[in-house]
Amino acid sequence: MDTRFAPASELPSFVEQPLLDALGALLRPLSRLAVAKGLPYVTLEEVLKASMVEAAREAHPGLPAQRSVSRISTTLGLNRREVTRLTRAGDADATPAALRRPAPATELFTRWRTDPSLRDAGGWLRPLPRLGPAPSFESLAHSLTQDVHPRSLLDELCRLGLARLDEANDEVELCDNAFVPRGDESRMLGFLAANVGDHCAAAVANVLCGGREHLEQAIFADEISVESLNQLRQAVSAQWQQLLRSMVPLLEELIEADRAAGRTADRRVRIGLFTYAEPMPGSTAADPPEVRPAPLRRSHPRP
Repeated sequence: MDTRFAPASELPSFVEQPLLDALGALLRPLSRLAVAKGLPYVTLEEVLKASMVEAAREAHPGLPAQRSVSRISTTLGLNRREVTRLTRAGDADATPAALRRPAPATELFTRWRTDPSLRDAGGWLRPLPRLGPAPSFESLAHSLTQDVHPRSLLDELCRLGLARLDEANDEVELCDNAFVPRGDESRMLGFLAANVGDHCAAAVANVLCGGREHLEQAIFADEISVESLNQLRQAVSAQWQQLLRSMVPLLEELIEADRAAGRTADRRVRIGLFTYAEPMPGSTAADPPEVRPAPLRRSHPRP
């Protein structure tokens, strides 16, 4: 469905309709998520205002606090009191930085899947003894962190359905092909924020810079059947496995080279691959299941 915020005649002269159309396309899937989770509009509005205040602060760096509030108020059309409130709230929020720190279980899973020494002669991932010298699950865990006990990492992987403990042989084996935590919504939302956030940031930077600051490409095709899509998913999955096995060792080598050379290591990078498919407009295929908003949660008044 092609929805627009307002006809071009109602927009300020400096606002282009294609910009609003692009923002609408970006906000629609996020709005579906908000509706499905019962998030009221006023809460989403607060998140949007806080994000715009943060962006306006970045656009006017180096100003004293008082002038910064005035400049942000002028840029966004918010009153100074509202800008001051949102600025103070933003200063106390450390969530974005926390999202960028990978969990130990994520690192262990990735290392296990990409380390050639943990595969057999046929290239298959082999079970690891739970305890003992390398190669073992215990030694793998210790090579990544000394802050989390190997048993805690094992329990976390098993809880997520990514590993299985064979108690009879006291061996651990992986059960999945990709790190997608099931039954852990907060972490899934964290991956959504980190992956989609970086993808969107790359595309926005390319638009604002007028060039190709970041690699951001896609292949599009229509008039394809469900049967062909199933074959395509298998091919893309194989491509991802190949990319994963080549990129992780390369990144580790580059990090070690930076340390050895004493270079300033103040950059981060994310490499991703995604697919998306849906019925074409006018298709007779069954519509996706209706997303119903979650019931409102009302707190009971205290006596």
